[in-house]
Amino acid sequence: MQRVCFTLQVRTDRMEEYAERHAAVWPEMLRALHDAGWTNYSLFLREDGLLVGYLETPDLAAAQEGMARTDVNARWQAEMAEYFVDLDVPPDQGFWQLSEVFHLEDQLAALAPTSTTTDSPTQTAQDQ
Repeated sequence: MQRVCFTLQVRTDRMEEYAERHAAVWPEMLRALHDAGWTNYSLFLREDGLLVGYLETPDLAAAQEGMARTDVNARWQAEMAEYFVDLDVPPDQGFWQLSEVFHLEDQLAALAPTSTTTDSPTQTAQDQ
């Protein structure tokens, strides 16, 4: 599963309205995102308008292509475009994708199984 984090800049004078629009996304848009492979999708908005998005998908390019084939996405992106600073493409094409540099579960899974012998640092003196 690919984990994707991205940023966009929301116009500060439109932040409240942007948040309200996302409190009740069109049901057709929600279904289209799900059907195109966008899972665990969240948006976070900072007080200065920085928008951070996170999603998981088997393939970001395929998920974006799936959305590009829907009429609802074209309508949604057209309406959302006015909320962003310096964006000359639809928002779902103009975000800045961040590189993942750490993921706890990946690193934990890579660890060798821990020993349960008496040399365990978590054993108490009574256990020994």
